[in-house]
Amino acid sequence: MQSVALIDYGSGNLRSAEKALVKAASSLAGGAEIVVTADPDKVARADRLVLPGVGAFAACRTALDARPGLVAAMTEAVQARGAPFLGVCVGMQLLATRGLEFGVTPGLGWIAGEVKRLETRDPSCKVPHMGWNGLTGLTGQPILAGMGEGTPMYFTHSFAFYPADEGDVAAWVDHGGRFPAAVARGNVAGVQFHPEKSQGAGLSLLARFLEWRP
Repeated sequence: MQSVALIDYGSGNLRSAEKALVKAASSLAGGAEIVVTADPDKVARADRLVLPGVGAFAACRTALDARPGLVAAMTEAVQARGAPFLGVCVGMQLLATRGLEFGVTPGLGWIAGEVKRLETRDPSCKVPHMGWNGLTGLTGQPILAGMGEGTPMYFTHSFAFYPADEGDVAAWVDHGGRFPAAVARGNVAGVQFHPEKSQGAGLSLLARFLEWRP
């Protein structure tokens, strides 16, 4: 049975994410063991990694760095060994080169780009962006398989990740202006929305991630 490291660094909606991953795994023939962990050895050996994140970019990066050996273990698993990776919300934003929230903070740099504050052209579209919104411009990325234009997902954020190469955007969303809802490059993917709060479509995405063979 494959192992999935749900990374615990004190900055994620862990229990909801764990429950959603366990439910998604139960629908698969091979199943999966979901391990909530900050242990670098377990992370480095995991078959798949999920990085959640809630709050400010700088605070999440600081919390990640505060766990000795954790970033190095993630890098070993994902960049050296090729384990599939999914970042959720700020976990997606941390893939960027840098975040511009409360100053400039380096990201993991796995997908080049910047995390910037949402700017809306429509006064009725408030920031933070909170609630359901439909995906657009889906590129056929495997973890989004079966989803069509307008598939609703649940968002809650004030900043968004803008990759340097729009070819790394797997889906978009519009909230007073278009911004990336999902990104992917090689074995690395991220979603700005919360699959664990997005009902059936979110569970389908997690199941596709557990089956993903990049």
